[in-house]
Formats: sequence, structure tokens, C-alpha cells
Amino acid sequence: EQAGRPKCPLDPFFVMPDQCQCVDFQTLKIQELPDEIPQGEMPRHLQVYCDRYLCDRVVPGNRVLILGIFSIKKVSARGGRGQRNEKALVGVRAPYVRVIGITVDGDENGSGIHPAITNDEEDAFRRLASQPDVYEKIASSIAPSIFGAMDIKKSIACLLFGGSRKRMPDGLCRRGDINVLLLGDPGTAKSQLLKFVERVSPIGIYTSGKGSSAAGLTASVMRDPSSRNFVMEGGAMVLADGGIVCIDEFDKMKEDD
Repeated sequence: EQAGRPKCPLDPFFVMPDQCQCVDFQTLKIQELPDEIPQGEMPRHLQVYCDRYLCDRVVPGNRVLILGIFSIKKVSARGGRGQRNEKALVGVRAPYVRVIGITVDGDENGSGIHPAITNDEEDAFRRLASQPDVYEKIASSIAPSIFGAMDIKKSIACLLFGGSRKRMPDGLCRRGDINVLLLGDPGTAKSQLLKFVERVSPIGIYTSGKGSSAAGLTASVMRDPSSRNFVMEGGAMVLADGGIVCIDEFDKMKEDD
């Protein structure tokens, strides 16, 4: 203060909430489909921005078809005491997509982006189901490069196909899906079976227990770079919702996790 005058703030503008018009805003991070990633490569990510009625249309793990406008934005970093350090990132731009329309795939009635099955495929499935050795044919088609282990392959087939959820007379709901735990000596093709399941499953995620934790498999708390608020980021179990998650080296995880 000088001569009894209050010190002027650095920014002469301030927000008047009662005269502001606010809209819903959401930032999404999309990833390449697992079945479209080349062998041995990591999936690529891209940020997309949704606003107004397009917010809260999807959840982590959904397959989506997005129509948007590709653009770039200026990258800024937080400096000390919450100030932005613009000088360190001059000329740096990051790509993003402004969403105009979004469609969620994976509807139960098969009316998503891709149709469930064609008529020819349905006829082929019915012919296969009518054969007496259908179980052996399905089991032999799982990881055909691995000899034997028919019991394990049949259990994997039950895992891939799933079952029917049943509701008991007392109201208890019995799930139709199963979990498979493979135990064996090193070099018995356990990892190869997991990678095969991850490759043929429509929604499949492969992870290793060596570098995984409970937060990495379920959800972790992170800070949103745009709003600087704490958000929950889904892990492998969340992203594989409706599909299969394969955890290799499960015994290497910490006991606390």
C-alpha cells in the first residue's frame, strides 16, 4: 500500500459468478483398440474434449466412435506457487479432438458400431454346435501351437464364451462368468496362453504382476492437468470391463496388494 491506497492485483480482471454462463466440460483420453495394435507395439493415446450434452456419455472401458475436429493447443506447465511457466514451453503444441458426436459400441442388442454377427456366421455357428465333437474342436482351436493341455484349454474356452446369469428363487443372483488360475512350473506355456486370450478377446488387457499394484489394477488418484483437481483414473480391471484381464506373474505382486 502507498499513500493509503490498496495494492493493485497483478490481474485487473476477476470472475463474477452471478453473471457467468457455465457449460458442462469433460476431458477424455482415448486409446487404440487392442485388436488393431501391431504386434509388439504400445497403444497410442489422444485427448478429446466434450462439452454440454456430450458429457458423461461414456465410462472407462467403452468402445466409442467419435466424430470431431482435430486441432492443437498450447502446452503450459505449472511453475512454483501455482503460477504457470509459459516461457519454458514456448512453441510447444499438443494435439486434441473437439468432440461433435459420440456413439458407444458394445450394446447388448448388437446395435453398436459393428453388427453382432451376419446370417452366414450364424449358420456356421449352428452347424458347428450340431457336431458331436464340438467341445474338442473348440478346445483344439485355442492356442493350437501349444500341444496338449486340453483341460486348461477347455477352461479357457468356458472363460471366453461365458455363461448365463441366473437369479435364484430367493433373489440371489449367480454370475455366469468364471475366473481361471493357472499354476505350473516355469516353461509350461502359461504366459503364451494368456497372450492368446488377450489377442482373441474383443476386450482384453494383458499386464504383469511384477510392475502392477492394487491401485494400478483398480483405480488411482491423479491430478487433472486442466482443472488441477484430483480425479480417479481407471486401471486394468476397469478398462477391461465387459472383457478379460490377464495378469501374468501373479505371485510376484506384493502381499499388501
